Amino acid sequence: MNRRSFVAASGAAALASTLPTGAFALDNAQARALVDALVGEINAVIDSGKAEKAMFGAFERIFKTYGDTSYIAAYAMGVDARRATASQKKAFSKAFTGYISRKYGARFREFIGGRLEVQGVKKVKSFYRVRTIAHLKGEAPFEVDFHVSDRSGKNLFFNMYIEGINMLLTEREEIGAMLDRRKGNIDKMIADLKKAG
Repeated sequence: MNRRSFVAASGAAALASTLPTGAFALDNAQARALVDALVGEINAVIDSGKAEKAMFGAFERIFKTYGDTSYIAAYAMGVDARRATASQKKAFSKAFTGYISRKYGARFREFIGGRLEVQGVKKVKSFYRVRTIAHLKGEAPFEVDFHVSDRSGKNLFFNMYIEGINMLLTEREEIGAMLDRRKGNIDKMIADLKKAG
């Protein structure tokens, strides 16, 4: 079984076993407030009329401000992190943050002329799911959900679903596929990641 098929088969179980566990200080109102602020900034970038490169820079800043980037990067690297050096982990985290900002920033750029709207909050085990609706011109509205936790000591989102697609599982599979193409060479995968997205 290759890495891609293994992830597809076992990803859900792996995600369930590594969900963030917070101190439970986080509540519905705080989770909603975080996503309200996040969505407000995303909508402002969408409406700004900035060039693509400037938008991606803005989305990277937003991702670093509101996202638990350390957790997301570590989850994406998965078991391969065990054999990575400290410098490789640091380089991967930096490259991954840029990659994820470009990739999902490109998706949010599709919202130009539309908006994200927060709908509601629900507690799920040790985190909160904040549901938003994306309203795009000429398209039916669809869901964009953010999972929020305070495991890092701050209220941050650690996962996102766009039209039911799980960011954490998707990116773990993508990074695994990149490593497979490079025959497990972490440095080459990081170099590829800097240009991806």
